[in-house]
Amino acid sequence: MVQRMTRITDHRWQGLLETRATAPEVVAEAYNRRKRPASLLSPSGRLFLVAADHAARGSLATGGDPLAMADRRSLLERLVTALEHPAVDGVLASPDVIEELLLLGALEGKVVIGSMNRGGLDGASWTMDDRFTGYDPVAIDESGLDGGKMLLRIDDDDPHTAGTLEACARAVTELASRRLIAMIEPLPYGTDDTGRRSIKMDPASLARAVTIASALGTTSAYTWLKLPACGEPDVVLGATTLPCVVLGGVPGDDRAAQLATWARTLRHPAARGLAVGRTVLYPGDGDVAAAVDEAAAVLQAAVAAEMEGK
Repeated sequence: MVQRMTRITDHRWQGLLETRATAPEVVAEAYNRRKRPASLLSPSGRLFLVAADHAARGSLATGGDPLAMADRRSLLERLVTALEHPAVDGVLASPDVIEELLLLGALEGKVVIGSMNRGGLDGASWTMDDRFTGYDPVAIDESGLDGGKMLLRIDDDDPHTAGTLEACARAVTELASRRLIAMIEPLPYGTDDTGRRSIKMDPASLARAVTIASALGTTSAYTWLKLPACGEPDVVLGATTLPCVVLGGVPGDDRAAQLATWARTLRHPAARGLAVGRTVLYPGDGDVAAAVDEAAAVLQAAVAAEMEGK
């Protein structure tokens, strides 16, 4: 199989490193110079984002490699490859990644959603303390981004959840006052038999998380939700009128089954698109372009099914 990947040449990579070291003011210039998209949604009324904020929380493992996302040049090459696909509308990432993509010229005309809270480090004893350590609403506005994304992990047995709820509500209000999208990722958590915290994927828990996230802030006018693909989307997505993007999760052994779950969730009327990270950036066969092709085809099929039903 031919693996299609846009490589960052040595010259281009050295230029990026030189800019980082000697001309930090160029980052602000790149933010100001970026051509913004005319609309958040594509002409089909959908949004396809590539997510790359995992490393900011110290979550680096994928595909059996514990340091896969620690190789920044490789990560950026994968992101550039994905962003060159005509179906990909933009990126969701932490400030460092967004700025590197800006310096590489990869975000012209793209939707850019800044990741806001990355404090709950993967594997840390305080992992549920999802405090805000990235973009804030002022920076998102001044940087010309299209919105901010926040993680809301809800664990009834962990007191850190209360602080995250309050912080997310404040961010929703402040983004809405600037007419910027607040994209909340509400994930219900519990403790399994081994004592490890994990996402609760049953419909009742997911629907409850949706209703909690939908009510945050002084207005929900600019709120979007980022939700897992699930087995019963009528229950989960049926708990809100807010636009939802389906998150892709981690690469699985059965990619066909994973794509089928995306397809089922995307057919719900509240679903407005995909926000996929490692599944397309680190596919098992290494072919990023082909993985993006597959995800785009699933999203397009959902659009076609909706048009047929009208």
